Amino acid sequence: MKVALILEDMPESQEMLREVAQTAYPGIRVCCVADVASALKMLDQFQFDLALIDLSLPDGEGKTVIEAMSARFPHSVIVVATIFDDDDHLFPALRAGAQGYLLKDQSPEQLVQQLRGISEGHPPLSPSIARRLLDHFREDKETIRAEAPEEALLTPREREVLVQLTRGISIADIGTVMNISRHTVGDHVKNIYRKLNISSRAEATMQARNMGLV
Repeated sequence: MKVALILEDMPESQEMLREVAQTAYPGIRVCCVADVASALKMLDQFQFDLALIDLSLPDGEGKTVIEAMSARFPHSVIVVATIFDDDDHLFPALRAGAQGYLLKDQSPEQLVQQLRGISEGHPPLSPSIARRLLDHFREDKETIRAEAPEEALLTPREREVLVQLTRGISIADIGTVMNISRHTVGDHVKNIYRKLNISSRAEATMQARNMGLV
């Protein structure tokens, strides 16, 4: 039989989460506690398969329990259940070992559905949290691209093709010089144009000069 831990200090929320867990997984044994100290003691008594953990508790942070549980039960599924939807709570919880992040202001039916998705390999994430994660990593990628010099965006092979482009020879001739097919050269050219945000040989020549390649 599966065993779940619920760490929640508000009685109404604790009961709601208990019902959600039992509805999502009929027959599951649920242990409810209201503080960090009690949760840590529970880890010595049971091997938990699932945990629903609030982040702000009377005697500390739920993140402490997440770290302890992920270290002791690496195959368990640890899900944050909270009202906090900001980066300062989200990312530390995920770094601590949480595999899901649900907002308690959703309906119990939505929470049940998200927990059931675990068995199908879907991480339990509230929609707004999933969007926040996507936006975060998209912003990181755009920052890296904005800060990277043009030459860092190109592979060594693409830089070689860029140099050949500045000589004004045909795609076929570039392939002959580099001993690769014209189709491969064409793929490299498309990647170069996309990465450097250019659309002509003239622009390619200017970029190559700016990069010190010619």
